[in-house]
Amino acid sequence: MMERSFDSRDSRDSREGGPEGRRNKRDIIVKRDCKLCMDQIDIDFKQADLLKKFMTERGKILPRRISGNCAKHQRQLATAIKRARVMLLVR
Repeated sequence: MMERSFDSRDSRDSREGGPEGRRNKRDIIVKRDCKLCMDQIDIDFKQADLLKKFMTERGKILPRRISGNCAKHQRQLATAIKRARVMLLVR
């Protein structure tokens, strides 16, 4: 049988230039302003075109970190999208 010896360093670290050589995606924080706060837009479930901007092609609600909404407007958007789905205004 052949035994393997494990090095304390990860082999990826040496190829990438060490752990300090590369930034993790979570280390980079992009500050986004809420578009709904800036334009003072009221969210209503009857505004299908507005709601579709915050949804994927498959009909899923975009998360807050991607859409850039504040927590208050993200909750309002989620409620409005769910109501619009029931009324078949949005799919």
